[in-house]
Amino acid sequence: MTAATLHFHADPAEFLDAAGDHLAADPVVNTVVASVAYRTAARRAEGIGLPADDWWLVVRDASGAVVGAGMRAAPFPPFLLPMPAEAAVALARTWHERGERVSAVNGALPAARDCAAEVARLCGGRVEVAQHTRLHELDTLVPPAPAPGALTVVGEDDVDLVAAWFGAFMADADEQAGRPRGASAHETPDRDELLRRIRGGRIWFWTDAAGRPVHLTAANPPAFGVARVGPVYTPPQQRGRGWAGNAVAEVSRLLRAEGARVCLFTDQANPTSNRLYARLGFRPVVDMANLVVVP
Repeated sequence: MTAATLHFHADPAEFLDAAGDHLAADPVVNTVVASVAYRTAARRAEGIGLPADDWWLVVRDASGAVVGAGMRAAPFPPFLLPMPAEAAVALARTWHERGERVSAVNGALPAARDCAAEVARLCGGRVEVAQHTRLHELDTLVPPAPAPGALTVVGEDDVDLVAAWFGAFMADADEQAGRPRGASAHETPDRDELLRRIRGGRIWFWTDAAGRPVHLTAANPPAFGVARVGPVYTPPQQRGRGWAGNAVAEVSRLLRAEGARVCLFTDQANPTSNRLYARLGFRPVVDMANLVVVP
């Protein structure tokens, strides 16, 4: 078995220097870690402090080649990209030796599952799936049936509505997937972060024929040429009218016009969103999971 070594970085910019070529080699699969690393590095460059327990992981094989990566960006659980099974197990053992309590592991399968299983073995307990997700990339965009209204870039005056809809997104998604509201761990970005995203022009409303916001779609700035769409949120009273399909299609066109590949996540337990994105031309790339370790 080839030995794998774990290299932790406190600085996301140093991590990107070390792992950038590896992330760029498969930028769709690596989208979450790459985009969060770039966003966090930008915040650090602006003088914004980062949580002390954040880390960025580079996994190297015996030759020194990068063969995996991951991150812990508080308040979220660790997120693992594909890596050798021995590295995922070694990561769990490192946490245990440090006294670092980890009760959840997210990311690509089977690495996240291997790591969570070792956490459970060391600490006692069992692994449960909180959420099965699937990453999709847009192939040929298939325009949906037109809906009245238009895509509109969100302005700073809309930050309160954006915050409310970001906050409602995961709770409603849990309900649609048959889970209790609030079952999935999430945190709404703070007002300053939302304002940064709004100023970056990466949050849109779909407005109806009267100009009223009826839907929100956001996207991350491209990382290694890949832009990830999300969240995609329609208030309950506005659903079933074609707002989401039209908004995601139009945002995808804009992102592609910038030269970016487009991807997004779906919850495998939500058949409505999976059917919608399949009709638009999104194709599955990799399965991921949010795993929890329970006593």
